[in-house]
Amino acid sequence: MISTNNRHFLPRSSRTKLTNSEKTSQQEAKFRLFSFALCSELNEVQSSNYAGDYPAWIDNMVMVFTTASFLATVILMVVEMMGGRKPTRLSRLSQSRRYFLPSGPISLPVILVIMAKGYRINTVFPMSYNGPAILQLVRMSALAFATETESDIKYVFLEASTVSGILHTALYLDSIILPYYTGLDALVSSRFSGECLTCVCRQQVLVVGGRLIFYRGWSVTTAMVAGTMIFRIFSRLATEGKARIMFMKFTMEALSWILITLECVYLLIISPPERTWTRAACFGGVYVLLCLQLLRRFTTSIVAYYNGNLDNAVRW
Repeated sequence: MISTNNRHFLPRSSRTKLTNSEKTSQQEAKFRLFSFALCSELNEVQSSNYAGDYPAWIDNMVMVFTTASFLATVILMVVEMMGGRKPTRLSRLSQSRRYFLPSGPISLPVILVIMAKGYRINTVFPMSYNGPAILQLVRMSALAFATETESDIKYVFLEASTVSGILHTALYLDSIILPYYTGLDALVSSRFSGECLTCVCRQQVLVVGGRLIFYRGWSVTTAMVAGTMIFRIFSRLATEGKARIMFMKFTMEALSWILITLECVYLLIISPPERTWTRAACFGGVYVLLCLQLLRRFTTSIVAYYNGNLDNAVRW
């Protein structure tokens, strides 16, 4: 039972005069409270239809798939930096590279399945910690590599599918992280009321997602990335006012990269202290992709300029 009445809080003068034994007893009582709550939650889970977490080998497979997707993105960035968008060789690479990207027609459905079942992936590679990094990987892959195909209908279909996949990935991620952030806020910000051993109260109302971490998958960044891809479709199909559409596309793409960078910095600093090595590895890889993307922009433009391909030299 949780009481929201604030009159059970100790006054400030009383809190400052607590002895060491009283502080120790409060810490022991808090530990017993959390243990009791955990046991109650486990009993409720056992009595419900929840099937429990997947075995560790499922988490290992997800980790291997995520690592392979990251390496494929890095390799394709490096290859394009070295090639500088040459029309002969890289046109063939552009036709097939989408199948290896996290935002491509093969990897993105797999990521959607992972996110849809992410609440059960919670042993070796928990999605509550690593899900945001996977979403960032999908966003960056979609922004860094535009779909290149000769058919307009096929181009629209692939880009629209990618937009839908990114939006669904963000929604599935919120269904994973919001319960975790809510429970974390409930444990950290709750205080004992004094009425009973398990009665606690809060100074603020508990909201969905909590107030400690404000990251959301369905955010302005996701909307900007989706908007960038939609303007790519408009710029491909437009016959009039193409300059204005291209300007809007470049602006939204630049803002998307800025927002992605800010989100990565925020998550690396504000995220929960558990699983620090996995969080550092995931977001370290995301920062590597950000640096490679910046180098790729400069190198491909310079090489394309010297190759006489002025359209690709100014394309950002």
